[in-house]
Amino acid sequence: MNEMKILPPKGKADVVLDTDTWNEADDQYALSYLLKNSDALSTKAVYAAPFLNKKVETPKEGMEKSYDEIMRILDLNGRADLKTEVYRGSERYLENEKTPVDSAAARDLVRRAAGYTREDPLYVVAIGCITNIASALLLDPSIAERTVVVWLGGHAHHWSDTGEFNMAQDIAAARVVMNSGVRFVQLPCKGVVSEFRTTRYELEHWIGNKNPLCDHLLKGTYRKVESYASLDSAWSRVIWDVTAVAWLLNTDERFMFTRECEIRLPGYDRRYEERGNGKYMTYVYGINRDALMEDLFNKLTNK
Repeated sequence: MNEMKILPPKGKADVVLDTDTWNEADDQYALSYLLKNSDALSTKAVYAAPFLNKKVETPKEGMEKSYDEIMRILDLNGRADLKTEVYRGSERYLENEKTPVDSAAARDLVRRAAGYTREDPLYVVAIGCITNIASALLLDPSIAERTVVVWLGGHAHHWSDTGEFNMAQDIAAARVVMNSGVRFVQLPCKGVVSEFRTTRYELEHWIGNKNPLCDHLLKGTYRKVESYASLDSAWSRVIWDVTAVAWLLNTDERFMFTRECEIRLPGYDRRYEERGNGKYMTYVYGINRDALMEDLFNKLTNK
């Protein structure tokens, strides 16, 4: 029996964020946006996710650097009180779909989720590879009934492949989560969230010289752009991860457009499987870019 489309929480929601914060420039925006929406979203914990690219030599190093960056962002947001609820995540990816990677983050999610119910769930927002969440589900499959997982991962279903960074790093973990029966919301990258772009002059207008947090975000964005382009060129940058947090605030679909669809698991050949797995998810298929970007900038500058 198909479930109805998963809707954002009606009241104040308890949230944990799983983030590879040192990987890119957008996780810092997402964590800050979550913290700036404290009237609607109560941040209970932050998990450092592993990643591997040119910035680090191992997934463990990626996770550790992300842990350190989470601490910096908490300070810049005036939320040092949350530092005791930041947990180190996996030091490696899943070896298969049955064996979890033990970590403080996975164990905290298992422990924390036990205090919630299907009617009053814990919202898990994942904006990196989903190893920590998959490991928690493998450690205790019952948490699928007590959580809603919102993941920025994979590309749109009409895209030619699933080679998106978060999904491609740990396909086994993606398959575990998407096959677990947890209520699942997918925000695909290319073809959907790729609409959420900004530019140098928009950033400078909205967040330039506003506060130390905005200065940090702006400098991080510029560093990322300078790794592949000149700041004086005609560049734009997607602030990907903000959209996953924004789904929790998506009352009346003001920030994005969604539908229910059957889950098609990502294959190890970096293609979605042709047949669905008989489980259903909420799928984001469009972004109301201007409405969300304005809300993001206003929240970052405390307007």
